Amino acid sequence: MILLPSGDFFMGTNDPIILTDGESPESLIHVNSFWLDKYEVSNEKFTKFVQMTKYVTDAERFGTSFVMDLMCSEQVLANITQAVAQAQWWLPVYGADWRHPEGIDSDLKERINHPVVHVSWNDANEYCRWAGKRLPLEMEWEYACRGGLKRRLFPWGNKENPKGEHYMNIWHGQFPIENTGDDGFRWSCPVDEFPEQNKYGFKNMIGNVWEWIDDWWTTNHSIPNGRMNTGNKVKKGGSFMCHRSYCYRYRCASRSFNTPVSNRFYCHFF
Repeated sequence: MILLPSGDFFMGTNDPIILTDGESPESLIHVNSFWLDKYEVSNEKFTKFVQMTKYVTDAERFGTSFVMDLMCSEQVLANITQAVAQAQWWLPVYGADWRHPEGIDSDLKERINHPVVHVSWNDANEYCRWAGKRLPLEMEWEYACRGGLKRRLFPWGNKENPKGEHYMNIWHGQFPIENTGDDGFRWSCPVDEFPEQNKYGFKNMIGNVWEWIDDWWTTNHSIPNGRMNTGNKVKKGGSFMCHRSYCYRYRCASRSFNTPVSNRFYCHFF
């Protein structure tokens, strides 16, 4: 874990890109010192948690979770009868869970150091309780993401690929038709992949997989640490499925939400 010093920073932005997400207004926020994991929680760490507690995730109890069509085998696709109306590539897959990321014919082989996926906010919170930790507040996550920089899009600055180098795992190509994998990965990547994203030393805070936040969702960005139950929890950081043309949410100020029981493929946590 990394200990971050207390300090003030500008949270949000006065130049919002996705207006409905409540990215604005920019607010000067004070944050007390706190600890945050350097890496996303890996399948290896989550396996230890499950082995010791016999915990059953929401996705396992529901029996289904959502997976992108390009990631599914022909066998899995043959049994799909539904899709999300506004996103036909987003499929409810029987047997998809953290052990079987793309359905019953997939496993964690060669992905033990990739981030655990198909975890709901409830699952993430239970893991944190077991580990003696907690989910970060939105202001803490964004403070860590910004790395001391002011009014920058990404943890390291404003360029997606400074000096031609990749610092994150996002979608390259035409979404959702083809991911060229220009950054080295079409889907998720190991938690320790890519350079450290800012001076604090975090990896994959943006890109790779979404991170769950403790706060309840509100579009009033001037009130961080929201405690009113709005029915949805905040998530930050974007994922490998994010592309500038579709889901430009891999910026420090960007944000989104899901219900606490949502176990979509890209939801994850630190």
